[in-house]
Amino acid sequence: MAVAKEQQWATSFQEVNDTNEELSAHGKFFTCTYLLDMETKKILLQMHAGKVEKITVDPGPLDSYQFAIRASADTWKKFSMPTPPPMYHGIWAASFQGDMKLEGDLIVLMQNLRCITTQLELLREVGSPV
Repeated sequence: MAVAKEQQWATSFQEVNDTNEELSAHGKFFTCTYLLDMETKKILLQMHAGKVEKITVDPGPLDSYQFAIRASADTWKKFSMPTPPPMYHGIWAASFQGDMKLEGDLIVLMQNLRCITTQLELLREVGSPV
């Protein structure tokens, strides 16, 4: 049953992402693979030209990614609220909060920051898988 819920979330997230006007306009070079570590759930996002190529829920140890955004399930739940509380509205604010961590090739993150910021804000539409 949990697998069906996770697959439904992944499908919803991909649909919202792939129809987002801002990502369509700015995502031409948004091609990377990154991990969202939500403590109890991990999401591997493979992006190509601003579109979701693949979403892997709970990837294996050999699934590679360029960078990771890690935080507790509680932080991701707050981050995904339609109106997040203070210090949960963006990755920088949540990092200053002390719980969210950015790891890996941060140059790739910075090169795609506008698109990643927009993409993570879509969690406020579809919710968090945790």
